Formats: sequence, structure tokens, C-alpha cells
Amino acid sequence: MKATETNLLQFLKGPKQFVIPIYQRTYSWTKKQCAQLWEDIERAAKDENLSGHFMGSVVYVEKGLYHVTSVPKLLVIDGQQRLTTLSLILSAFSQLIEEEEKEATLITAKKTRNYYILNQDEEEEEHYKLLLTQKDRNTYIDLLEKRELDQEYSNRIVENHNFFKETMKRSELSLDEIYTGISKLIMVDISLDRDKDNPQLIFESLNSTGLDLSQADLIRNYFLMGLEEKDQQRLYKDYWYKLEKRFGHLEDTRYFDRFIRDYLTLKTGSIPKIGFVYEEFKSYVQQNPHKSIDEVIQDVFKYGNYYINLTLGENDQLLEEGFKDIRTLKVDVSYPFLLKVYDDYVKKVIDKEEFLEILTIISSYVFRRAVCGIPTNSLNNTFASFIKEVDESNYINSLKASLLVKTSYRRFPPNEEFKRELVIKDVYNFRNRNTLLRKLENFDRKEPISVENYTIEHIMPQNKNISLEWQKELGSDWKQTHEVYLHTLGNLTLTGYNSELSDRSFKEKSKLKGGFKDSPLWLNQSVAIKEKWDESAIKERANILAERALKIWPSPDLNEEELLKFKTQNSPDNEIGFNLNYHRNSFSPETFETYEELRMIILNLDSGITEEFKKYYIAYKIEGRNFVDIEPLKAHLKIWLNVKANSLHDPYHLTKDVSNLGHRGNGDLELKISPNVSLEHVMYLIKQSYEHNIEYA
Repeated sequence: MKATETNLLQFLKGPKQFVIPIYQRTYSWTKKQCAQLWEDIERAAKDENLSGHFMGSVVYVEKGLYHVTSVPKLLVIDGQQRLTTLSLILSAFSQLIEEEEKEATLITAKKTRNYYILNQDEEEEEHYKLLLTQKDRNTYIDLLEKRELDQEYSNRIVENHNFFKETMKRSELSLDEIYTGISKLIMVDISLDRDKDNPQLIFESLNSTGLDLSQADLIRNYFLMGLEEKDQQRLYKDYWYKLEKRFGHLEDTRYFDRFIRDYLTLKTGSIPKIGFVYEEFKSYVQQNPHKSIDEVIQDVFKYGNYYINLTLGENDQLLEEGFKDIRTLKVDVSYPFLLKVYDDYVKKVIDKEEFLEILTIISSYVFRRAVCGIPTNSLNNTFASFIKEVDESNYINSLKASLLVKTSYRRFPPNEEFKRELVIKDVYNFRNRNTLLRKLENFDRKEPISVENYTIEHIMPQNKNISLEWQKELGSDWKQTHEVYLHTLGNLTLTGYNSELSDRSFKEKSKLKGGFKDSPLWLNQSVAIKEKWDESAIKERANILAERALKIWPSPDLNEEELLKFKTQNSPDNEIGFNLNYHRNSFSPETFETYEELRMIILNLDSGITEEFKKYYIAYKIEGRNFVDIEPLKAHLKIWLNVKANSLHDPYHLTKDVSNLGHRGNGDLELKISPNVSLEHVMYLIKQSYEHNIEYA
């Protein structure tokens, strides 16, 4: 590697061509960055004592990749944004001289172009000192040649060229002063020898802050930078460009970054942080040396297309309906698992009917949890765990079992809980209220209506000062009824006549044109049959709608025998000959019964929990960390929690600090469980230890 400080204009002089590789991102400087560079040029022009202004480096491969020609071709590794911007400035500058907007004596338009923009004695593409990539190339050349632009021209190239031209035109500086400012620009010329230097490592070190390049840019460069030009061209055109096009040419690369994170979650089983996707991706590739770059990029291409179908739209109408439900519920955390399911569908491991059933199960799981107000912060780990838990020989049942055995905040709310919470929930202020009403209205309807054409109507009016007629309608407890049931499911419907219905009495709302009796909507059928609207009517209608909701968002149906089979499969005896039978004689019948009950509750905390049988105790781990160890004894169970002393909330004073005492299990807290101790109180402590250890796993 050779690094030399040089004057920008001197650097550009002489026959040479800077080639932007096909894998590099397109030109992306904004007006804000251009304005900053212009201010630097102005400052350099005005300050006679300033000998130069440093503007960064340009890194390129000097030899080894291109055959020697009359024009040395330099493959730009870093600095293409600055190089392109400066070329636009020089082009705009030469055009102003030609148009005689301002007088210039230090240099002519022809010299500006021939010295710094063109290789004057060359033809075709070699005529241009800078050869951009993709559509930037044609747009830039059309600007230089003053040709009509293509319909799909590069906006940034044109906008910034016009910005500099107009800014120079309005500037108080003369063209000579502007040229003086440009001539003071200093840069570092860094040339690499492809046979000796590693362009990828140098590129990474120059972009280590992650501010200039997105994760998508870094990954693309990682794929293609080290390849010969023909391989770059082939892989870029056959796979990467097609993927970029479907991702909207990566104008918002956060979307692509999320895809790669989900792809890595699927491939590695762990969820990378969004800002470290590139590092995790590179690590994944390095840990799979048996896979060629071709194989990896083809795999990314395959899953990228699945991801776009899942998130932006699928041609298959039935699948799209299922995907749309997932998108509406904003269940992004399900995508790593759904990428696996999609691939299994394509490979015919499952058929379309099974795929649709899986989508329904996921929608039901997420929607029921939302209705029941269960926190979502564990969902990403839950869905990642499904990737390992699904048995491809019994796909649907294994997924159902995995959901049904979960308890606490990972549980699948059963029918009773879902229905109970749904009828009392403040649905009007529920984030998914439109989804709820749309699905209720269109269930089993072959010609679905568009809920967006209707507004939500409170049958019992929202107005706090309801009329005497409504007070009489609701009965003696009208104030409490209004307060408790106003925004609940039983009192909400859809109408196209919201302003006409307003705060009218129930009889008027029912009978007038467009009222409940005149409505074609299913949601209004249960209102239209009522002659009176009070607490009883609201509760009765809520029950009707909730029963319909149970069919729309069903609970997994799996008999106890099948469920028990999966529970057994997921909790095998293990570790060098130690198993449950080994410990069986250490229990009494009473402590064994307590252990079995406690064991099942612990395992249901999280599908990622593993059980290991040690010589003296039974360990329960999450992400490889013990969070509770149980020693079987005749009189009681001895338990150790892997936390520091005094770090848990222990309202019943069950724990003992054993940090300075010899003990077998992990952690500083010990407790003893006799058969008469409340397991609820014990689990309160175990859950705290679990949460502590999963946080540091």
C-alpha cells in the first residue's frame, strides 16, 4: 500500500480512469453534505493564508485486477462519494465558463474538462476519468455531454450538479476565486496492490464507524470485493441487483438490515443486534467455510425473496391473506420462523393448507396476547425457539404443542381468558380495533366489505352528558353502565351514517334510514333485533361477538395424549448416565410429587430451558446458564438460585444466604421446599432468577 498526500487537481490530471465497482452503492450524497463541501471551498478561496484544505482520501486498487491499457484503470475501494461530488463541481464550473455567466481568466472550460473530467485522446467509455456504476453512469455521462436524460435518471447526480451550478452562479466569488478554492483541496492518494494488500480489511478499517455505509452496503461489498471482475458482474447481476430491485434499490437500507438480522436468526439460532448485523453476518460466513460465496449469496437471494413476499406482498391470494394478517398485527418478530416455514413450503415439506394453518395459529397467538395485555418483550425469543422446536415429521402438532406448553408471559391465552378479556377490554382505544372489527364483520363472507369505508359508532353515545331519554334507556345505574361499557366490544359497531346517528335515542338509531335495522352489516344484526339497549343487551351482544372471535382466532386443538408425547420429547434424560431414575430413590413419594409439579412449571417458563441431571442435583438452564438447581431429598427439596445474595425480592423470607457456606448448587441463595410450601411463592423467586440469568446469558 502506498499513501501520499496530494493536491486534488494534480491527482486528477493525466490519463487515468477511476472505476466504481458494480457492487458499490450508488451516489448518495445529499444537499446537506454538498453544502458543507461548498462552504469549505468558499473558506479556502477567501483565506489567502490557507494553503490547503484536507478533504479525505481516495483508496483504489492499482494493479492486478485490470489489464494494462493506455488508460490506467483504478478500481475505487473507498472515496467514490467525494470523487463523484468533486467531478460534479468541476463539470458545473466548466459549464458556467462556457455559458459566460461569469468571467474566468485562470482556466478555460475546455481545459477544465480535458484536465480533470475527460481523457481527451480516448474514445467510448475510456474518454471519461470517472466511470460510475449502474444508472449513475449514464446520467453522469449525459450531463457531461449535455444530452437529454433518460426517464430513469439518477436524481442525486442531477440534483447535486444543479445545486453546485446554481450556488456558483449566485456566489459573490468570481470563477477565478472559485477555481482557487478548488485548487486548494488536498487529499490522501492511497493505492493498493491487489497481490499484496487485502482490500476488504482496508475498506473495513476506513469505515469502522459505520456512519458512512449501511449494513447492506458492507455486506454487499464483503460478498463481491475480493472476486475477479467477471465473477462480480455475474453474481451482482444474477442475484444482488435483482434483490436490491425488489427491496426498492435499498433507498431505505434499514429494511434490508432487518431482513439480514432475521436471516441470521434463522441460520444461527441467536438474534443479532440491528447495528451489528454486518459483523454477525461475516462471522456466520467464516464459521461455514464449506459454503462458497456463490452458495451463500444464492441462499440470501432465496430467503430475501421469501422475506419480500412475506412483508410486501405475495402473488398467491390465499397466502397473501395470511401474510396480510401478520403484517397488520405488526408481528415482525415472527419473520425468522416464517422464513423457515416458507422454505419448507417451497420444498414441499408442508403443503399450502398446512402453511395457511400455521399463519392462522401465529395470528391467533399474537392477537389473543394483545387482547389479554400480555407483554411482547419475549416474543422475539419465543419465535426464534420455534425454529428448533418444530418437528418436520409432525409439523403442525409440534408447533401447537410448543405453544400450549408455554406458561406465564409466553402463554397462548386459552378460550376462557381470551373471551373474558375481550368482552371487558377498552376496544375503542385498542391498537388492533380495526382488525378486530374487520375480521368479525368479514368472517365466512365471500364478498368482504372494506371497513375503511365505515366509521366506528358507539351505540350508547360517548357524550358524558347523555340525554334523559338515554338515562331512562340504561336504567337506574345508567352512570355506571355508561362508564363501564362505553368503549367495550358490545357497545361498538360500524356505520356509514355516523353523523346522522349522533347522540340520538336507541329507537331513532335503529329505525331511521341507514340505522341499525336498515344496515347490511353483520355487526349490526345483533343490534337490530334489540328493542332496548342497556347493560344486559351490551353484555349479550359482546358474548355473541366474542364467540365469533373464538372461531376467527382459534386455540390450537391437541389432545392430551399428543401433548404429553411432545412434552416428553422436549425433556429427555441426559448427561453421562445420570437421569431421573438415578435420583428416584433420593425422593420420598411426597417430595417426588412436589418435584414433578415444580419441574413442569419451570420447563414451561420458556421453551429454551434445558434440564440436566447431575450427580447431586438437577439443573435447569437458559442459554447455557443455570438459574435453578434442585437437590432431591426425602424430607424436602433443596433449591439453589443462581443470583447474588439480597438481589431478589423475597416477601415470604424463604431464602438463605449461603455465599460463605459450602453448597452443591450454583448461586448464593438456598431454600428448602417441603410438601406444604406454596409453589406459587417458590416460583415467584425462581422466575426472578430466570429473568436475571436470561438477561446476562
